[in-house]
Amino acid sequence: MKPTGPTNPLVKQMINEIRTRGHKEKSNFLIRLAELLEKSRRRKAEVNLSKLNRVCKENEVVIVPGKVLDGLLSKPLIVAAVNFSHRARINIEKAGGQTITIKELVHKNPKGSNVRIVT
Repeated sequence: MKPTGPTNPLVKQMINEIRTRGHKEKSNFLIRLAELLEKSRRRKAEVNLSKLNRVCKENEVVIVPGKVLDGLLSKPLIVAAVNFSHRARINIEKAGGQTITIKELVHKNPKGSNVRIVT
């Protein structure tokens, strides 16, 4: 049987750290995030900025357990994701938002309060 899930050793390490921390702190947010990050590439989230623009409020903190792709964004958001397309990063910053890594978000907000997971 072929292994599923991420093959990137850095992503695997991040998932293990998040899961361990989630169990230690009894954080359902971190455990759920680890489960979403562990999905195979075909099932992992790929979210356009247009979707974030539709479903998120201004200045909201959003986490995408996958890749953020280009699209139209008209409001500032703080977006954490595994990966960003080059154009998506530019458009988020142009709208007054910020891109951060999932590790940074988990470090700043381990309970996941006021964080929206978008898949």
